[in-house]
Formats: sequence, C-alpha cells, structure tokens
Amino acid sequence: MQPLQLIATTPMGTEAVVSRELKLLGYTDVTTQNGRVMFSGDFIDIARCNLWLRSADRILIKMGEFKATTFDELFEGTKALPWQDWIPADGEFPVQGRSHKSQLSSVPACQGIVKKAIVEKLKQTHHTEWFPEDGPRLVIEVHLLNDIAMLTIDTSGAGLHKRGYRKLVTEAPLKETLAAALIQLSRWGPHRPFYDPFCGSGTLLVEAAMIGWNIAPGLRRSFSAEHWPIIPAEVWNQAREEAFDLVKDDVPLQIAGSDIDPQAIEVAEAAVRSAGFAKEIKLDVLPVSRVRLKGDYGCLITNPPYGERIGEQTEIERLIYSLGRVAAEVPTWSFFAITSTTSFEKHFNQKADKRRKLYNGRIETQFYQFLGPLPPRPDRS
Repeated sequence: MQPLQLIATTPMGTEAVVSRELKLLGYTDVTTQNGRVMFSGDFIDIARCNLWLRSADRILIKMGEFKATTFDELFEGTKALPWQDWIPADGEFPVQGRSHKSQLSSVPACQGIVKKAIVEKLKQTHHTEWFPEDGPRLVIEVHLLNDIAMLTIDTSGAGLHKRGYRKLVTEAPLKETLAAALIQLSRWGPHRPFYDPFCGSGTLLVEAAMIGWNIAPGLRRSFSAEHWPIIPAEVWNQAREEAFDLVKDDVPLQIAGSDIDPQAIEVAEAAVRSAGFAKEIKLDVLPVSRVRLKGDYGCLITNPPYGERIGEQTEIERLIYSLGRVAAEVPTWSFFAITSTTSFEKHFNQKADKRRKLYNGRIETQFYQFLGPLPPRPDRS
C-alpha cells in the first residue's frame, strides 16, 4: 500500500504546536495549513497519532482532492476514489460537509452527491444493491474551499480532547487539547513546579501531569478506526504497548492548583482521581489573593474567568491585579494566562514578553506570556 496522506486537524492558532508534536514523534514531511497539519504515514501511524497527539482535534485520512464547480464534477471526482478499500459492505458511512468561497455552496446538496457517488462505487465493487450500514462507522467529510473539493475519512471518532478522565465539568471549561497546547507553548517540564490558581475542572493540572509522566493522552479511550476491518487489531495493540512502555511514572511532580469555588475543586478532584494523579496533584479551595507559590523557576499557567462568560469585568480586573501581586513575589517564576480581557497587562502590572492569538471555543483570546529565567542547568561534571 502507498503511504497514506494524513491530516491532524487543529484549533486555529495551535498548528505550530501540533507540527512540533509530529516532528518529535519522528515525522519529517510535515506541512502546516490553517487549521490542519498534513503528513504521511501507514496504519501504525494512524494508531500512534491518535494515541499521542495532545493538541490535535482529529486524525483524518485524505482520500483525494479535485476541482469541483459543478455537481457532475463532484460526483465523478468522488466516485473515482478507492472507497471500496476502506468501507466494508456493512459499513456505516455518514457524510458531513463544509463549503467556503465555492460555487457549490449548498452543503446538504454536496453531502447528498458525495453519498450517492460512494454508493455507486461500492455497488460496483461489493456487488450488491443494498447497504445496511449497521457495521463499523467511517465518517466522510467533503470540504469545499475555492472550488477545490477535499474528501476525508475520520479515524478518531470522538474528538481527541475526550481523554476519558473528565466525567464532570465546571462552567466554561478549557478543552483538554487547548490546555495541552498552552503547556507546550510554555517552557514547563516536570523538573519545575506547576500551579493553576483558577483550576476549575483541573484540566491544566491533569494535562501537565500527563506530559510530566509521558503518558499518551489517548491511552484511556478507543477510536473509530479500531473497528475497521482494513486495519489489523495487532496495529493498535502494538501502538498501545509502545505507549505503556514509555510511561515514566517514577518522575516526581510538583503540580498544584486552587480555586475559590469549592464545587470546582470537587470536580477537579474527581478528574485528578480518574486520571490516576490523586497523590501527585495538590488542590485547595483558595482565592487567588491568598496564593503563595513555593519553589523556584516554576510555571503558573491559567485560564482566569472571562467577563463575557462568568463574572463582571470589574471583578475580573481585581482578580488579575491579585494575580500580578502573586507574580511580584516570585521573580524566578514564569506566568501564562489565556484570556479575552484586553486590559490584562495593565491590571497585571507588567508587559507580556510574548502574546499569541488563540481561540478558546469561539472566543478570541490572547495567550499572555511573562517569562522568568530558565532553571540553571544541572552540573554535569
């Protein structure tokens, strides 16, 4: 089989993070576009990337790409692709769609054309007129952009942010994939303290612990492609065994968090227990004004409340001011905050060393980065 063209979809603004993750996993032919990172691989790479990518949304197989300004072109281009290699006779294959700046602007019509074309191709190859669609699920997407149609199959199923440890959520939770991206954008490593004073559901804390122990984020869940006949079960077993062998659960962690809301801490405690970090992550009910950071060269990474979603703007500004006071007491620490509050630097009383535009859900935010000194290198003599 020829190498597959694979796509890791990403939230806007985190493409470089996912690209770096792929390169660290050993992929060299990585190409970045808006909202996606392209690379090539085989069955084992589908399994590994679903298991390991922390900040990607999904792993897709690119089936083909062609110009489509008419329904006939869309039909014939779709029918020419090798669907029979992937979709079994009993396969369920719903079609989703998107269209932007294209003559074929009716998404439902495009979905119908693609579905019809795939059915016609499968009739020829499976030699049947009827498809019950009660077998393994393969979600097809037709994406039209500037009159170019791209057809993909989703290998992930549920979004990769669904790690399996978060059973409950607080108001305005941070997605696991975005939390992992924020940690990777910081310079945090398990040899440094980590703190979140607005920890909410505990997502940043758990994601940091998983990074610290090198735990593949997809180890606790399953994926759509595990049920496809074309991919042998041994592939998934091999990928999982490799991931289990790479866990470093003997690394000491210095991870803690707090929140003023006792219910939020209860939710965070449930997530921490579910993820297996009850002894490693410390939690407290505490207002940010009473936070006292311990140790040197730590990282505080947080998602403070946004005025649009939870509290009034005056209260938000007071919280940011309190956070700035905490920062002033620990000059070796680095501080990172994702927020839609445009006056964050003013109330934090410090200009950020770096800013990065990111989207938390559909809310445009800035990721403010206040960089302290790096820890001294250990003496190798």
